[in-house]
Amino acid sequence: MATQKFSKGEAIRFGWDTMKSNLGFFIGLLIVVELLCYVPVILAELVKKSVLLYIILTLTSSVISILVGMGLIKIALEFCDNERGEFADLFSCSPLFFKYLFGSILYGLILLGGIILLIIPGIIWAIKFQFYNYFIVDKGLGPIEALKRSSAITSGTKWNLFLFDLLLGLIYLLGFLCLFIGLFAAVPTVMVAQAFVYRKLLAQTEIVQVSGSST
Repeated sequence: MATQKFSKGEAIRFGWDTMKSNLGFFIGLLIVVELLCYVPVILAELVKKSVLLYIILTLTSSVISILVGMGLIKIALEFCDNERGEFADLFSCSPLFFKYLFGSILYGLILLGGIILLIIPGIIWAIKFQFYNYFIVDKGLGPIEALKRSSAITSGTKWNLFLFDLLLGLIYLLGFLCLFIGLFAAVPTVMVAQAFVYRKLLAQTEIVQVSGSST
């Protein structure tokens, strides 16, 4: 397979420009996400003496986090496709819940296996399979196929992706250091930049497949 290519600077600039152009939307979105994810956690702590309520609220928080995670990916992809994301998209991927859940479990097990094998394989596999969740949300694929497709589009570009992920980590850190307020800029920038890279790598892979089938 041909080496996949993308520009780290282009991806981050696109994420930054998208964030600036839609800052009000992203601030509102992140506030809603925080409330949805953490209110059940806070309530669970308040009713800790009631084991049943505590379990229900904890599970509710976990389910909401998964649904919202899928929704944020969809919103980021929509901005990459020149569409404007909407708040309603946060829960629009609910039919994919179990695919996403099992995909996340498999991805976590893969990373755990890599860590057991002296960390380096874990880093490589983390990069290789990092777009599994995008394939589930974007294409509706099952967990195994999503992991395979992620492996395909990251072929030949793992070092570039490693450096890109480090840069995104630095953006998160800068946002955190700016009294948390910076996260309102950092999170959307990173979110859209990651989706941008996914779209770039996927498009290159599809072009190669079309060229191969036509020869």
